[in-house]
Amino acid sequence: MTRTAPSALDLTLIAQAAELGRKISPAQLERWRARAWLPPTEQWTDPHTASIRRDILHRAARLADASTPGRSISWIGWTFWAIDDTPQTASRLRQALITTLKRPFARAGIDITRIPTGQSKADDKARQELVRQLLDTVRAPRRDLDGTLRAHALDADVVLPPPRSVPNVFHRSLLTPGARLLVGGLDDVPPEELLEAWHNALPPARQDMTERIRNSHLRAALAGQDPMAGFPLAYGLPGLIRIVEETDDRLLCAAVRACTKASATLAMLMLRPAHDAAVLARLMQEEMWHQWARVTGIAPHGAAGEAALTASTLHYLTVPGWTDDLSSYQELMDSLLTPAAEPCAPRPDDDHPSTPPAG
Repeated sequence: MTRTAPSALDLTLIAQAAELGRKISPAQLERWRARAWLPPTEQWTDPHTASIRRDILHRAARLADASTPGRSISWIGWTFWAIDDTPQTASRLRQALITTLKRPFARAGIDITRIPTGQSKADDKARQELVRQLLDTVRAPRRDLDGTLRAHALDADVVLPPPRSVPNVFHRSLLTPGARLLVGGLDDVPPEELLEAWHNALPPARQDMTERIRNSHLRAALAGQDPMAGFPLAYGLPGLIRIVEETDDRLLCAAVRACTKASATLAMLMLRPAHDAAVLARLMQEEMWHQWARVTGIAPHGAAGEAALTASTLHYLTVPGWTDDLSSYQELMDSLLTPAAEPCAPRPDDDHPSTPPAG
């Protein structure tokens, strides 16, 4: 029930949405405005024509599609906060990302403000106990996106490019060091131990990759570079939260806009029937398939999608070169969505080693 009578613009928007087949109530409009998913009413009209802006109508239609009684619209609301890019929407977006980051710890009953940061045996033992609590709430999928698609392709006799990374980024040998990183950062899990966990998750035929990654790290160190520079989990979950807290409003909104757009485009490609095998093969040829698409690229509705987009946003904000890589991959995905695009042949494998996804 609305607290105020609907305005003339409210009623006009409701009528125009009805022409598009969407039923919207005045109470919904009031709630969407209160949550900043719709801008204030005075911003709805085109100053030259006084008619409701087309993007406002389309946004209301999208909100109507996403609104189900008793169910959150999830990260769709984040998209509109990022698009509007105001101090108020950036604040809401920042809090949503932080809430998402804290969710696994909250589910495990862990208060992140009480994580010990010292290096004593007692502190180390306390962090190990927190890791155990965290892992008790984790269920490891048998396959990730890459493994699932390859299984379906095998059943359909479709040939895809050979895998260039671990067969499952949720492999059990990766979950334990991942949980330890969240709790204690690189102080608790040195890079060599991370590399060993990655090695154990690789099939025997690809374990030479570990040595190549180790050599690339060595070359970086000899050149005076930190091979772990920009690693999002360097300081654990508190470090991730600090990144979100300290990021400029405009940059935070830009990061979420880019990541939600990329995830939506990838989802459309996954549903596209035409040339699907060729499109999939082309996507898999790119390093960003391994660094992003198969890990956090797909953002389903709900908590899982919010976690995926939060992880993508952190990569955007922290990993050197990742922003440009995502932009290039977006261009590729856009070209593959174009109806006139030619079926894509896989390019020759350059045997470039896929490094472990940062975080």
